[in-house]
Parts: sequence; structure tokens; C-alpha cells
Amino acid sequence: MNAEPIKVLLVDDQPLLRMGFRLILEGEDDLTVVGEASNGIEALAAVDRLAPDVVLMDVRMPLMDGIEATGRISGSASEARVIILTTFDLDEYAFAGLQAGASAFLLKDVAPAELVNAVRLVASGDAVVAPRVTQRLLENFVRSRPARTPMPRDPLLDELTPRELEVAQSISQGLSNAEIAHQLFLSEATVKTHVRRILTKLHLRDRVQVVVYAYETGMVTPSNPDY
Repeated sequence: MNAEPIKVLLVDDQPLLRMGFRLILEGEDDLTVVGEASNGIEALAAVDRLAPDVVLMDVRMPLMDGIEATGRISGSASEARVIILTTFDLDEYAFAGLQAGASAFLLKDVAPAELVNAVRLVASGDAVVAPRVTQRLLENFVRSRPARTPMPRDPLLDELTPRELEVAQSISQGLSNAEIAHQLFLSEATVKTHVRRILTKLHLRDRVQVVVYAYETGMVTPSNPDY
């Protein structure tokens, strides 16, 4: 018995872009586009009506932008996961989207295979989409912000075991489960268990939110010169 296809909602004020994404996604047997929206208000109504698994969300749209719409979706009872659509010169918007609850972001000129893979990963809850690019974007954005008084240590961090803290720090570096397993001499199954416990203890939705959390709380700082 075949699994139900992943339901995708396309949200962008450019019809041609929506058409292009639809053609790519509907060429896959396990993906189906259940609807389209041209602004955030339409997106919220479509999420309620169509219950998509994944929402491809543009940032700049009339009436309600993608950041606000993402925040409302992630704060609602919907189980839809949001992928922000962005460009390299919109670092601030992409980071704001992740803060609002998006599971990942993609560049608008993403290769078809990467788009399909991203939708599948986010739908699975893994949400590992271009971790190196995600890391670079977050590093650049954090560096561009004015210096702020360090936040007090989040008491939730005390709930993590030393090993879970190591795994959380590895996640914040943009590492995949396989890379974390290799780095910490663990099996991938063990890493997955640690990740699940970290998300539960820190009240986070997915591993991309761990990256945002790590930067916001000062658990990690942008000190790697390679980025």
C-alpha cells in the first residue's frame, strides 16, 4: 500500500514562479500541490482549508508578508511546516522567517532536485536543508547585528545531558545526523534519539529551530572564520 503523497501549498505573488514550482513538484509521484496563494492572508485560509504538509512561502507579498504568515502558521494548531523562499541578499528576512517558525529556507533559483529533496526532508520532520548555506546565512546575519547584552543562560539548557548538549552544539554548526554520528563516535540511531530528546526538552519544533535557538541564547557564537 502506497503512502499518501506529501501535500504542498505554494505561496508567492508571482504566478510564473508558482507555475514553475508546481511543474517540478507534480512531476514526482510522492508530491502533490494542493493549492496556491498570492499573499499571507490567502495562505492562512488555504492552510486551514487544505491542511498541507509543507508550505513554500515567499517573503515579500502584499497584504501580509511571509514572515507574519509563517509566525501565525507555526503558532496555530496546524502541523504544516514552512520553507521560506529567499535570495542571498535577504539574509535578515530569511533569519526572521526561521525565528517565526520556518523549518528551512531555499533560494528562489533552487535546482529542481534540491527543491524536491527539501520538501521531502521537511515533511519528514528532519528539516536538514542545505545546512552549510543555512549556517553561512545565520553567521552573516548575527555578525551584521549591533552588539547586544548577552542573554541570561536559558534554564532549559540545564535539562540537557552533557551528550545532548554536545549534539545540540553540533546541530547548530549545520551538521547532519551522519556527520554528528561520525564526529561523536555514535550510531545515527543514537543521534536521532538525542535530537528528539533535545527538541522535547527545549520545546523546539525541529533541528533548524535548534540553530536559531543556539544563536539567540548565545549557546554558540559566530567565531568560525571559514563562514
